[in-house]
Amino acid sequence: MKILMLSIFAPHFFNWTEQLRDSGHEVYWLDVYDSNTKVKQIDFVEQILGWRYKWNYPGRYLLKSKAPGITRFINIFNERNFQEQLEKQIRRIKPDVVHSFVMYLGGAPALPVIKKFSNLKWTYTAWGSDMYYYQHQPKHLEDMKETLAQMDYMFADCQRDYSIAQEHGFKGRFLGVFPGGGGFDFKSLDPLIKDKENRNIILIKGYQGLHGKCISVLEALQKLEMQLIDNRIVVFGAAPEVFKFVESSSLKAFKNLEVVGKLPHQNLMELMGRSLIYIGNSSSDGMPNTLLEAIVMGAFPIQSNPGGATAEIITHKKNGLLIEEPEDSGQIAELIREALFNPAFRRKAIAWNSENIKPNLERERVKARVLEAYELIEKDL
Repeated sequence: MKILMLSIFAPHFFNWTEQLRDSGHEVYWLDVYDSNTKVKQIDFVEQILGWRYKWNYPGRYLLKSKAPGITRFINIFNERNFQEQLEKQIRRIKPDVVHSFVMYLGGAPALPVIKKFSNLKWTYTAWGSDMYYYQHQPKHLEDMKETLAQMDYMFADCQRDYSIAQEHGFKGRFLGVFPGGGGFDFKSLDPLIKDKENRNIILIKGYQGLHGKCISVLEALQKLEMQLIDNRIVVFGAAPEVFKFVESSSLKAFKNLEVVGKLPHQNLMELMGRSLIYIGNSSSDGMPNTLLEAIVMGAFPIQSNPGGATAEIITHKKNGLLIEEPEDSGQIAELIREALFNPAFRRKAIAWNSENIKPNLERERVKARVLEAYELIEKDL
């Protein structure tokens, strides 16, 4: 089967696509924003790059940063149209199926082209806030409804998003719930799990902005200063607003607090493998990949639950704790206190996750299910 993937340059996408290596399928990737960067991880895929600019002139990136207005004007003449490029590639490749990742990036923009090819099957993968947040944006919702009605198949990282898609016009075949980037390689990760009995790190995802609500967690920490004195607190992937908040608050005096920006994935996994508690907090998300990583690495999870997605795997007070109000620092402080001072509960939750959730996240097991899903598409051709 010939599969044409439509996605931005993203690690989740590369991890997902790598599952198709040696599958017998012929795979192509049209980089929808054209990073013009070849990805070795998916070297078995024909990567359609360098299509966006007619002339990739010297100094283009510098001009873009210094004079964006001039760049926009030049691009009127210099930038090729995505839809024209997509149609050109479909006519060249003659794919059996087009697979779009993320509705408003690889889905809705492709709709006018897909409509021209009546026999072409169309598959969609929903990630993160793709459905949950954008259903509340009138223009996005209009595009979403029109696009969903044309789609034949759907993958998602949570059951919630399939329900939302059905509500807004998807009548195709649901292929199942899968981790956004496929499963996890336990052979490489398990050796990073250290010191199960004597962990003391509280690890916090540092996203802040449209969806991320790390500052609410930091406000909760301020309420617990003396109770956290024996713990090492690490905030990773910290947004600029997080650094500013720490600098201007009492947290600046916390000698046990470390705030870092983007970490290499290996380093993050090593941290998770030594963490007592993992906290992720946002107002909109799908099934957070970092939550799944924390479970795989044996950390106790405290996670927000937008639209009920996290509750699909975390039962509150059984195998983790759910943040229902992501901006309520008082509630978050209580959850941290409950996790910190109830070691028996933590141990029981972590053991349950290791026995019941972790095995289903193993890469080969997930890959087998993914390949079965693609086989179902192939049978329908």
